Amino acid sequence: MEVAAPQPGPGEVLIRLHAAGVNPFDWKVAEGVLKDVIPHAFPLVLGNDGAGVIEQVGAGVSDYQPGDHVYGQFMDLERGHGTYAEYTIAAADGKIARIPLELPFTAAAALPTASITAYQAIRMAGLQSGQTILINGATGGVGQFAVQFAAQAGARVLATATPALSDHILGLGASEVIDFTSRAVSEYPRNVDVVLDLVHTPGGDIDKLAEVLRPGGTLLNTNHAAGSLIRQDIRGVNVTNHATTEELTLLAELTATGKLQVTVGASFALADAPAGIAEAKSGNAYGKTVVTIA
Repeated sequence: MEVAAPQPGPGEVLIRLHAAGVNPFDWKVAEGVLKDVIPHAFPLVLGNDGAGVIEQVGAGVSDYQPGDHVYGQFMDLERGHGTYAEYTIAAADGKIARIPLELPFTAAAALPTASITAYQAIRMAGLQSGQTILINGATGGVGQFAVQFAAQAGARVLATATPALSDHILGLGASEVIDFTSRAVSEYPRNVDVVLDLVHTPGGDIDKLAEVLRPGGTLLNTNHAAGSLIRQDIRGVNVTNHATTEELTLLAELTATGKLQVTVGASFALADAPAGIAEAKSGNAYGKTVVTIA
């Protein structure tokens, strides 16, 4: 639908978007999963992640100026703003950062939620060089970034994936790829130090996965399922991401210099954004799904 372009208020910037990243959060909003958790304003534009160019700055903004290339997290449910649109606004001191001019908007839009979640999860894990981590669900956006961060920390990385993506995951730094389609969890390696679980949701059988951990190990989960763990001799952590300008700047620079690889598995035009959400929700896409905006 056509709506009026938002106008930046004091401390805000207006951004002409060129690309938006698709996340599970988006379809959960669309399906009303969060309607009793966060106030929603309608009409509601979906999309949390995005990248584009600042067109206008509001009163009091001095850190940014028109023409700056920026990216970050933009969804504001209470005001109905998101990134599946030509324009959006953001707080200048919020979850945005400049990006190097050589970083394509599509790659930048794929970064914010997935890369920040992976980066902060690996830091929460407290991985030491030489330790072993199992990343369950390594083919998605968060999983592929987590493989890279864990490998860069000097860890031995075990990653679950399909055979078709095995070479790709090994290329990101995994030491071993486990075919979850042919091997039961009971056949996975044992006594690992850390599990990063990107699959189980509350009510799922997360305790079977926890059996691969050594006593005193850590299981991190991104779907708020760690609290249901029965095993008492391990640490369970629910991972949520809290983007900062400093970390967004770092991750953009790592990507621009080739030290961090971003995989865009599917791309959709803005008019086809519903198909992009469906693709991401299906679980068939690997890497990140991106909506391109002319």
